[in-house]
Amino acid sequence: MKSLKKDVLIDQDQIENTLLEKKILQSLDHNFLVGLVFCFQTEERIYFVMPFMRGGELFQHLKKKRCFDEETVRFYAAQIALALDHLHSFGIVYRDLKPENILMDEEGYLKIADFGMAKHLKEGEKTMSFCGTPEYLSPEVITGEGHDKACDWWSFGILV
Repeated sequence: MKSLKKDVLIDQDQIENTLLEKKILQSLDHNFLVGLVFCFQTEERIYFVMPFMRGGELFQHLKKKRCFDEETVRFYAAQIALALDHLHSFGIVYRDLKPENILMDEEGYLKIADFGMAKHLKEGEKTMSFCGTPEYLSPEVITGEGHDKACDWWSFGILV
């Protein structure tokens, strides 16, 4: 479950991002994207209830193994690539691909989670915002020249 404080969302001008995150979780049904089971709110908070991913974060598995063999990397990379391609087909740029945002189910399959930095872009449009995790940022994000879905493929390459 993800819990978001409403006053923080307002203070940090994150209302639009939160609405997009909810829309992505609700509507973009894909085997390798975490979905939304239920959403509710109280006076102070908004809650997103998502499927429980029994395998935890990919980060935990990588930390434990230190390095995956080539076959495992191909297996994981294929799932992540399919998920990114699906997001991109709807004009969604993910912008925060990293092992901490990739969850594993009990059978060893991956799902991308946490769409808090995602952005919807029209074809040919670029965004100028500086966001993401430093180790995975593409050059165009760092230089501020504007970025699109290509920044996700850069992060994908770094991840692999």
